[in-house]
Amino acid sequence: MAQSVKKLNEELNEKFSYADYLAWPDDERWELIEGVAYDMSPAPAREHQRLSAIIFAKIYNFLSGRECEVYFAPFDVRLAEAEDENYEKIETVVQPDIVVICDQNKLDKRGCLGAPDITVEILSPSTSYKDQTEKLLLYEKHGVKEYWIVNPDAKYIMIYRLEGAKYGKPEYLTGNDILKSKSLEGLEIDLFEVWT
Repeated sequence: MAQSVKKLNEELNEKFSYADYLAWPDDERWELIEGVAYDMSPAPAREHQRLSAIIFAKIYNFLSGRECEVYFAPFDVRLAEAEDENYEKIETVVQPDIVVICDQNKLDKRGCLGAPDITVEILSPSTSYKDQTEKLLLYEKHGVKEYWIVNPDAKYIMIYRLEGAKYGKPEYLTGNDILKSKSLEGLEIDLFEVWT
C-alpha cells in the first residue's frame, strides 16, 4: 500500500479523500494534507513517546472534571474546507501527537471534525520538516488556537497562538521555563519535569 500511494501522489499527481483513507489497511498509519498522502512510519522513537506521555498526562490531569478532552495519536482530526463538506470528500486528515478539543460538537465516533483548540507535534527526523512548515500553515488556516512544536533533541517548545486569523511570533520555551496555555486558562507545565 505504501508504495502505491506514494507512486500515485508523485507520478499521477492524484489527490486522495477521506473515503480513500478509510479503505486503507488498519495496520498502516497515514495522514492526508490537502489530498496528498503521507506515510507515518516508522514508529516514533522512545524519547518521542516518553515526552508525549508526560505532556498528555499533565494535560489529562488538568482537564479532570472539565468539558475539554485530550487525545493522543493515532487519533484522526479531519479538517474540512467548508462547514457543510461531505465528510468522505475531506482531503485533510492528520494525526497530531496530542490534541485538546473543548467543543464537544466536534467529537464523533471517528475522532474530531474541525480544528482542535490545541495541537501538539513532537518532532522526529521523518516528520520534522512537515510539522514546522506544512502543518504550521495548515493549523493556522483552520483556526487551531495553539500549536505546540516540541523539539526533543534541542529541548525546547515553540508555541504559536492565533492572533486574529494568523499566528503571531512563537513563544520559545526551554529548560526551567513554565509553559502557560492561553487556550486552557490555568494550565501550567514545568518544563524541567518534561525534560528530566
